[in-house]
Amino acid sequence: MALRDRVRVLVDGRRFQRVVIAVIVVNAITLGCETSTALVAAYGGLFDALDHAALVFFVVELAARLFAHRARFFRDPWNCFDFVVIGVSLLPAAGPLSVVRALRILRVLRLVSMVPSMRRVVTALVRSIPGLLSLSGLLVLMLYVGSVVAINLFRASGDARFADLGSTILTLFQITTGDGWSDVMRDLMVAQPLAWLFFLVYLLVGTFTMLNLFIAVVCSAMESESAPPASAPDDRLLNEVRALREEVRALRLDPVGDRG
Repeated sequence: MALRDRVRVLVDGRRFQRVVIAVIVVNAITLGCETSTALVAAYGGLFDALDHAALVFFVVELAARLFAHRARFFRDPWNCFDFVVIGVSLLPAAGPLSVVRALRILRVLRLVSMVPSMRRVVTALVRSIPGLLSLSGLLVLMLYVGSVVAINLFRASGDARFADLGSTILTLFQITTGDGWSDVMRDLMVAQPLAWLFFLVYLLVGTFTMLNLFIAVVCSAMESESAPPASAPDDRLLNEVRALREEVRALRLDPVGDRG
């Protein structure tokens, strides 16, 4: 077996994948511990050593995968994701680029590319983006229409939350998320007792309907992603079809004289 084939078997093996996941988890714990001033004061040197060791391991692992798969490496979007994450980690973290040091935590996101179940979830979310964009446009339209109606209904109350279009859109977006909508409604009901009708209709349409549609689109994409692949045709049926074709071809080539 050639060296390239041996490296490919190694990096694609389950044991090696488990080692990579273990290193990612340890590195994530280390980066979390570095946020504690007391732990850094006591074990700062150990944390730095573990961080550098993890980075060296990731670079070697990425180089091995590049060597094993060559140009095919970049055909997989998850490999490109790993390449970018490790590339960011290699940027100098001094001077104006000191903020790059905080981006080391992006290595933890490599768990998404290493764990198949996480990959399926993210793939489903990406596939649901077109539907989510359409629903987002519908939500924006609903916010705009509801804001215009709310301004005409509640501007006279003197409530600053409905003084102009921008403030009203922000207020209705807050209501859509379910944050403090009852307080807004009760404040308006002091001057306009029937204000609850608007909020009832808006909550039914905006919160219960629109947000559930978002969930439905994502769930549909996840179901299609996790659905089993279509079963392959039966080999015996294919063999019978091939045999029939051969018989038809033989009949066509048979001389006329031989048929008598």
